[in-house]
Amino acid sequence: MSLAMDRTFASLRITNYRRFFAGQVISWTGTWVQWVAQAWLVLQITDSGFGLGLITALQWLPVLLFGAWAGVIVDRFEKRRLLIFTNATSGILSLILGVATVTGVVTLWFVILIALLLGLVTALDNPARQTFTMEMVGRERLANAVSLNTATFTTARVIGPALAGFLIDGVGIGQCFLLNALSVIPVSLALTSMNKNELDPTGIVEHRKGQIKEGLAYVAGHPVLKPLLIMMAVIGTLQYNFQVVLPVLAKQTFAGDAKTFGLMGAALGIGMFTGAMTSATFGRSSRPVLLGAGFALGAMSLLLSSAPTLLVATLLMIPLGISSMGFLATMNATLQLSASDAMRGRVMAIYFVLFVGSTPVGAPIVGWVAATFSPRAALALGGAATIAACIYGLRRLPVLGQDEPGLEIARHGAVREPA
Repeated sequence: MSLAMDRTFASLRITNYRRFFAGQVISWTGTWVQWVAQAWLVLQITDSGFGLGLITALQWLPVLLFGAWAGVIVDRFEKRRLLIFTNATSGILSLILGVATVTGVVTLWFVILIALLLGLVTALDNPARQTFTMEMVGRERLANAVSLNTATFTTARVIGPALAGFLIDGVGIGQCFLLNALSVIPVSLALTSMNKNELDPTGIVEHRKGQIKEGLAYVAGHPVLKPLLIMMAVIGTLQYNFQVVLPVLAKQTFAGDAKTFGLMGAALGIGMFTGAMTSATFGRSSRPVLLGAGFALGAMSLLLSSAPTLLVATLLMIPLGISSMGFLATMNATLQLSASDAMRGRVMAIYFVLFVGSTPVGAPIVGWVAATFSPRAALALGGAATIAACIYGLRRLPVLGQDEPGLEIARHGAVREPA
């Protein structure tokens, strides 16, 4: 048991990372509170699953349009300073939205504007956050830290939706946005108080023309990165639209309210947390783990689409969350370990574009399917797409990980025969 605990929390022995981890738990909780509140606000204004899909798409549109540029910026500048900037900016935007909502002047167009601005911040924040993890913990602990990062997200995924549901009913939607504005303070303090001598910067890439094209060509010619990112394009577009499907599923399919939505979201978060902690203890960059989790994710989505009752649907959220986090944690660590130091920011930016930047394409599609047919049909579409992407990966993805026979990931991203 002690050995397992040591493996699970290995990265927390690093002081800088421990501070960052603690701040992230609070920050992500506030973010989830805001996401749930925003979804419910848009539903109140539009009373439409398509409207919710549209606002979600617009929030992630900047990631799709500017994500590749963001990767270049991340490779050119100090990651810690970029994260301080993105945290402060997102807090200010949440504060503005909260004040507008509390005072009753908020409109759909105002929500769209804030969503677009937050999308711009997110486009820069995510690749910086992902690559900064390696600077804090090093290559050896990267897979563990990625899983623990996911655990912070999923801990918040458990707490945030449930908290938002009670806050919306108890004090109002606007207060949720104000709470999120305050939640960025701990992680900002963690970033500003870090011991820079204990960081291991990956270096700053000098400015030159053609760096976006260079990154795309690098990915297109890489035998591991290319199939992984193609899989992520399909799955990110059609599967990871829970913020579109779940509110409509709760309200229309099961005749629920904000608390119902919060309960379902919390159950999904429990599964995600379990999956993240399992990955932190036993996870590694292996082909069977990645594809096994992907197939399970698709299967759970199909089962959820046919759930006969709210109780069954809520219970299915748990294995759905477990498989989701197993897939994402393995995907993230494999991409970072496969990419060279000079390309890691651009690779993770492309990953983020395909994961959530595809939302402007996927969210309206999924929202339309939910509105035209049913939320169940939207879930089934995501499950089928995920299984199809994993079948592609089964055929095209080389063997991953030094624990398996065959090919292994070299330090600088090449795939080579083992000695």
